[in-house]
Amino acid sequence: MALRRDREGFTLIELLVVIAIIGILSTLAVVALNSARQRSRDAKRVSDVRQIQTALELGYSENNVYPTQATAADLGSGNYKVLCQNNTATPPATVFAATTAGCGTSGTGTVYMGLVPAPPTPPTGNAYSYKSTASGYSVQFTLEGSTGQLAAGANCATESGITGGACP
Repeated sequence: MALRRDREGFTLIELLVVIAIIGILSTLAVVALNSARQRSRDAKRVSDVRQIQTALELGYSENNVYPTQATAADLGSGNYKVLCQNNTATPPATVFAATTAGCGTSGTGTVYMGLVPAPPTPPTGNAYSYKSTASGYSVQFTLEGSTGQLAAGANCATESGITGGACP
């Protein structure tokens, strides 16, 4: 005589196994997603710095001078949101300004970068720090992980290109 099962459905053990498998898969998905987000933020940082370099070189080609900034300034915030030519200066100079109104009389100076990008967060406190040097400029930025040939941590962009490590 065959055993007859009156109840249909899953046992408690079967349900626990399925729940455990779903938990493991969702944990793996969250870890992979966080890693992708971090790589995406780092790629944006490198792209932003390259755009800033291009704008600085455009300004230099017209005015033969990089913006003067003796102490490090955080780009993309405060008075450093626009990169333009101040045509009221003698001779005209490339400057960072809070708005295009800082680009000479009635904002008529050439705008090289209408909105200097701010770095993505996290981490908090991360910035693109611009400083003029005797030979040109440096922009220091921080990566969360290694990207291409750049290591995690501080990296430096100068008129010569992007190098690993903090700016001198």
